[in-house]
Amino acid sequence: MMRSERDRMDENSPLMYHIHLVELLAVCTEGKNVYTEIKCNSLLPLDDIVRVVTHEDCIPEVKIAYINFLNHCYVDTEVEMKEIYTSNHMWKLFENFLVDICRTCNNTSDRKHADSILEKYVTEIVMSIVTTFFSSPFSDQSTTLQTRQPVFVQLLQGVFRVYHCNWLMPSQKASVESCIRVLSDVAKSRAIAIPVDLDSQVNNLFLKSHNIVQKTAMNWRMTARNAARRDSVLAASRDYRNIIERLQDIVSALEDRLRPLVQAELSVLVDVLHRPELLFPENTDARRKCESGGFICKLIKHTKQLLEENEEKLCIKVLQTLREMMTKDRGYGEKGEALRQVLVNRYYGNVRPAGRRESLTSFGNGPLSPGGTCKAGGGGGSSGSSSMSRGEMSLADVQCHLDKEGASNLVIDLIMNATSDRVFHESILLAIALLEGGNTTIQHSFFCRLTEDKKSEKFFKVFYDRMKVAQQEIKATVTVNTSDLGNKKKDEDSDRDAPVRKRVKEPTTQITEEVRDQLLEASAATRKAYNTYRREADPDDHYSAADGPQSAPDKNKDDLEMSAVITIMQPILRFLQLLCENHNRDLQNFLRCQNNKTNYNLVCETLQFLDCICGSTTGGLGLLGLYINEKNVALINQTLESLTEYCQGPCHENQNCIATHESNGIDIITALILNDINPLGKKRMDLVLELKNNASKLLLAIMESRHDSENAERILYNMRPKELVEVIKKAYMQGEVEFEDGENGEDLAASPRNVGHNIYILAHQLARHNKELQNMLKPGGQIEGDEALEFYAKHTAQIEIVRLDRTMEQIVFPVPSICEFLTKESKLRIYYTTERDEQGSKINDFFLRSEDLFNEMNWQKKLRAQPVLYWCSRNMSFWSSISFNLAVLMNLLVAFFYPFKGVRGGTLEPHLSGLLWTAMLISLAIVIALPKPHGIRALIASTILRLIFSVGLQPTLFLLGAFNVCNKIIFLMSFVGNCGTFTRGYKAMILDVEFLYHLLYLLICAMGLFVHEFFYSLLLFDLVYREETLLNVIKSVTRNGRSIILTAVLALILVYLFSIVGYLFFKDDFILEVDKLPNETLLPDHTEAGDTMTGEFLYSDVCRAGNGENCSSVIPSEELIPKEEIEEEDKEHTCETLLMCIVTVLSHGLRSGGGVGDVLRKPSKEEPLFAARVIYDLLFFFMVIIIVLNLIFGVIIDTFADLRSEKQKKEEILKTTCFICGLERDKFDNKTVTFEEHIKEEHNMWHYLCFIVLVKVKDSTEYTGPESYVAEMIKERNLDWFPRMRAMSLVSSDSEGEQNELRNLQEKLESTMKLVTNLSGQLSELKDQMTEQRKQKQRIGLLGHPPPVNVNPQQPA
Repeated sequence: MMRSERDRMDENSPLMYHIHLVELLAVCTEGKNVYTEIKCNSLLPLDDIVRVVTHEDCIPEVKIAYINFLNHCYVDTEVEMKEIYTSNHMWKLFENFLVDICRTCNNTSDRKHADSILEKYVTEIVMSIVTTFFSSPFSDQSTTLQTRQPVFVQLLQGVFRVYHCNWLMPSQKASVESCIRVLSDVAKSRAIAIPVDLDSQVNNLFLKSHNIVQKTAMNWRMTARNAARRDSVLAASRDYRNIIERLQDIVSALEDRLRPLVQAELSVLVDVLHRPELLFPENTDARRKCESGGFICKLIKHTKQLLEENEEKLCIKVLQTLREMMTKDRGYGEKGEALRQVLVNRYYGNVRPAGRRESLTSFGNGPLSPGGTCKAGGGGGSSGSSSMSRGEMSLADVQCHLDKEGASNLVIDLIMNATSDRVFHESILLAIALLEGGNTTIQHSFFCRLTEDKKSEKFFKVFYDRMKVAQQEIKATVTVNTSDLGNKKKDEDSDRDAPVRKRVKEPTTQITEEVRDQLLEASAATRKAYNTYRREADPDDHYSAADGPQSAPDKNKDDLEMSAVITIMQPILRFLQLLCENHNRDLQNFLRCQNNKTNYNLVCETLQFLDCICGSTTGGLGLLGLYINEKNVALINQTLESLTEYCQGPCHENQNCIATHESNGIDIITALILNDINPLGKKRMDLVLELKNNASKLLLAIMESRHDSENAERILYNMRPKELVEVIKKAYMQGEVEFEDGENGEDLAASPRNVGHNIYILAHQLARHNKELQNMLKPGGQIEGDEALEFYAKHTAQIEIVRLDRTMEQIVFPVPSICEFLTKESKLRIYYTTERDEQGSKINDFFLRSEDLFNEMNWQKKLRAQPVLYWCSRNMSFWSSISFNLAVLMNLLVAFFYPFKGVRGGTLEPHLSGLLWTAMLISLAIVIALPKPHGIRALIASTILRLIFSVGLQPTLFLLGAFNVCNKIIFLMSFVGNCGTFTRGYKAMILDVEFLYHLLYLLICAMGLFVHEFFYSLLLFDLVYREETLLNVIKSVTRNGRSIILTAVLALILVYLFSIVGYLFFKDDFILEVDKLPNETLLPDHTEAGDTMTGEFLYSDVCRAGNGENCSSVIPSEELIPKEEIEEEDKEHTCETLLMCIVTVLSHGLRSGGGVGDVLRKPSKEEPLFAARVIYDLLFFFMVIIIVLNLIFGVIIDTFADLRSEKQKKEEILKTTCFICGLERDKFDNKTVTFEEHIKEEHNMWHYLCFIVLVKVKDSTEYTGPESYVAEMIKERNLDWFPRMRAMSLVSSDSEGEQNELRNLQEKLESTMKLVTNLSGQLSELKDQMTEQRKQKQRIGLLGHPPPVNVNPQQPA
């Protein structure tokens, strides 16, 4: 093959295929894999390679493939191939290489005829294998080189000759040079004698290349030095500044890149500490101890010991680790997740990766830093309901597990005994992590520990003291802030960029403390070096240029930063908020009063702290902006959230405590809502909105579920109603501006419109106690800003609920935005089809349907994102009416003109055709000018007539059918779009009767189009579906269907019995007249039945004349058959068998007015069975015709009457009865509230649905007291919170108003009794103390021999 392919290589030749196979083997052995190398050795032995390559006819292409395979499979290997180094095969190849090298060097004169393949083989393949062979570590151990020195020297000479060829490419030259270097090194290491001239030439070659490198480097250095001399000192300083900035960028980039890996590694450590039992084999003592919680318990106990031994850093690390156990996995990126999985597998073995976690606590990173506040009043975002994969445990399970092992006890002990601020801070953060999400078990654990061990006094004293210290610190520093206000105003422009730059850099600083310390040290060293250089370069300017810009921002930053004494208040207040989360009444009261000798009222202290941090009296003066800035606004928000949680539930004692406190707290809260907080509002309006939002929630919490007006009057005392309404309008207008600018912030809790909505609800609650505010909230439509009041009034709802103590309460709430997606069709369907229960209430059925309505709202919201489907579903009733009208029209055409053989489109007379065209044009003009239904119908009718006379009736009917199918498909799309059928799964779709009905309708339309026109007649049954009256007609039969069927069965039984009697006794009386068909119709067509065996069998005796011949002409029937026989042939016996008797009685007996006797033979009175026949006929008439059939008719008629009366009653109930409470219209006669106002405002059924939806979509940690109560009732499916037969507007004028007043008096009496009990206890303690002191004095007097007592008081002592 090689001999035949010497001159030309054919791509499809067998030789090329062979070369490709060898190349494939070479690719397989590329790299170092011992298994592949051994396998390929067996496929292509070394002997075969040498024999092929050294063959005289071997061409360069084959050599390239084989030598490349040799290099990868035998030389560059993972293990030593001994035969390659011990045998003579390689030296044979080297000798062959020398021949090819000589050929290559000698054929360089004529480049046009040069063998490029051979040159490539020599310069690349040969050089590569020589280099690899002699640089291999296995070749050093070979001794064959000493015996083959002449070949080695010739090889070096040949390679050196190739190096001096002028046609070498740079890459080829580099490979040749590297080969020379390897051979030279081998010669030196093996002490091989090389000719002197060759050795000197090789050394000069390497020396020359070394000199070139040195010269280039020297030129570069000289150029850099001369450039440095030419540059000025200012340019050099700029370079160094750029270096420092680039260094900082590099450090920041390294932080970003390494942070996920560090966090992933730390998360694995936390996992190992949390689940240490997975480290040990199953059924071992160590694993059992860890599974029982022994390790975590000892770790927690060890933390206390560490604190006692002053191991503060280690104690903090343990606390941070415990806290990390209750956080969710952050996103570590691909590399971080891979590292985490590798480490988890290394510790635990092959397990599936743990779920992703997000941080649940917001005071996480950094010592004593406020971190970030938890958003939304009430608590910590949506973490309350989230689950966390920490060993397949939810967050609540992890919290309870740690609490069971003593974590809450550890927190309490550390808080009471901590001597370091760092330990105290970490203890608070651990407590926050334990309570995150409002875990009631942890709350109960805290409460029990504090009440049982009598440690509450010391525990709360710690917080009380820290609040006092923080207030003193604020008072001490607030004067400095106000005095420096003028200076800050001057520096405002120069420092404007600093906060922006700081905000950009803040997200990249969440790293561990060790890394932060190292970075700070590196930064300090860099700054020091930079300053040293500047000092040397310009001694006069270094201070102003370097230190000045650095010190100015730091000074401003220090001015704005709060001290650690103040910042620690944010986690403290968050902890107190979480203690009261989910409206824990016990802990709410416990924060106010601990029933100890010394009570620490933390509720009042929190309010006092708010008063202090906002500048006390500044609220009324409008100077809040002097005290509220970006640094402390998060702390103020947390204070407001904590105060809100103290009150919600409601806790009336805490409400009164806040409302009646002597500080200016209420005025400050009011001022936060009413005043513009500048300059913060100019820079960060979002923070101001959040502040107003939390302030409005706090005021609502203070008034929550109260039947008196004391707290509302206290709030209104310093509030001007006009200012409150202006704030509402301003917030609405600001929301409109943001909406026009394209900022989609309407879903955010602190968006301007949502904040304005909360303030509107506050104003709505206050308006009950202030007539002026009530009038101002009524939108007039003419005053500027009234659209805001109209918007909020439209999106605000109120309902009345019944509490557990059977008192009624009114709730005002914002309508969730998702409720707007409920369709009118669904509302009407629910309103008219909701059924009453046994108590006559519709609430039960309404509540059961609320879940489906909520799912429909979610689907409709998704539907808005699909414009085509939404447009179709919005016009569903329109498509339905089109389908029905088309069905009626097509059936009219079929009824009048079928069959269509004689009906064809013809030419009309000119005046009729012109009249038709005129009618089309006029109707089209009317539709364009006034698109009314009548004009559209006229246009459609004239167009169809024109089509009938132009193209024919049958094509027109086909077009109408095709249009009807398309329209029904669109209707089906709209039906699915409206109901979201496919989203509920295939099972729900199959069980949906309405969907199946429309699918069957579409199938019938298609059958009418493609099978036969008579299928269109079935479409008329759609009238029954569309009309409720016809549905009632059908229901009158189907509703009591069992009764009707049983009655019909009775009729069948009677018919069966009468048939048996008739067959036995009156068999000959069953003679019926029949009308036989003429012979022409009896005979089948000659082509159909005459030629078949069946035709011969049935009609063998019948005349078979065809083709128009008359059979009577052949054999006249009158001549052959007598008249008597003809009359007898017109009658038949119909009771020859019992089955024929049953059919006859059933068919003729039930259809005859007098029963079966009307169709039987009339008997003679002289017959023996005459009397029996009379009785038989009469019994059948009375029992079957009169009784049974009328029973069936009566059931149907009575059912129809019942349905009609039920419909009337249902309409009457809808008109005169409240859907929610069931009260009738006459109950509201002569009352302050009419029935229409009652069902529209007080007990609006859709408001109750909106409230149920609100409870579903709202975060459970943000519930108000009534929302929490209703959510719990909904969870239990308890409907007692709905008012039944009650309304607050009626209760206020009835005796229940007095009962509410009595309850209030009873509550006050109980509180007074508790106060008296406490006072009596304190008096008894004082009495005991006085008695003890008197006894001690007496003992002292007896021991000291007191003087005798004077009996006479006037006698001197």
